[in-house]
Amino acid sequence: MAPKERIQGLKNLDVDALTPRMAGVMMLFYPKNNKTHLVLIVRNTYEGVHSAQIAFPGGKYENEDFNYENTALRETYEEIGVEKEKIEIVKHFSPMYIPPSNFLVHPFLGIAKEELAFYPDIREVAGIIELPLDVFLEDDIIMDARLSTSYGANILVPAFNIQNHVVWGATAMILSELRDVLKAVFEAKN
Repeated sequence: MAPKERIQGLKNLDVDALTPRMAGVMMLFYPKNNKTHLVLIVRNTYEGVHSAQIAFPGGKYENEDFNYENTALRETYEEIGVEKEKIEIVKHFSPMYIPPSNFLVHPFLGIAKEELAFYPDIREVAGIIELPLDVFLEDDIIMDARLSTSYGANILVPAFNIQNHVVWGATAMILSELRDVLKAVFEAKN
C-alpha cells in the first residue's frame, strides 16, 4: 500500500540517523451489534501534513509513557475516551516510518471484549469511523486514488475506500499488514 514514490524515497534510508519522533497507535477491535468492528478517527483540519486524514487513535510518545504500548493506550483514551483497562493488547506490529512528519509509529493490536462508547476530543478528532471486520476484509475496498501528497502532485496511490473516505499513506500500510495477518489467521483455521 506504499506509493511508488515513497518506496523509492525510503530505499537505503537510515531512519535512525534522522532521529525520528516516536509514536504509538492503537488498532482497536471491539464488538458492536454482534459483529467485530475496528475504530478509526478522522483528524481535525489544521496546519500540518496529516490534517483531516483518517488515522488510528494514537500520538506522540511522552516520557511518562515508559513504552510505546502505554503511548498507544494513553492516546486512545485522550482522543476517543476508551480507558486502558478496557483494552487487551494482543500484538505489536511493524513500526512505520512517516517521512513528512519524521515520526516512527509503533502500531498495537488491541481488543475490547465489550461494546464501546466513544468520546472524541474535539480538538483532535473530527469524527469516528466504526469499520465492520467483514467489510475491512473485502477486496473491493482496495483502490487507487490520485492525490497531491508531500511526494508530489496528482500521483497515483494505493488506498482503502472506507465509508467514502480515501485512506492512504501510513494508515493504509498499517491496515494492509493487519489485513494480511488476519487473513492468514482465518485461512489457518479453515
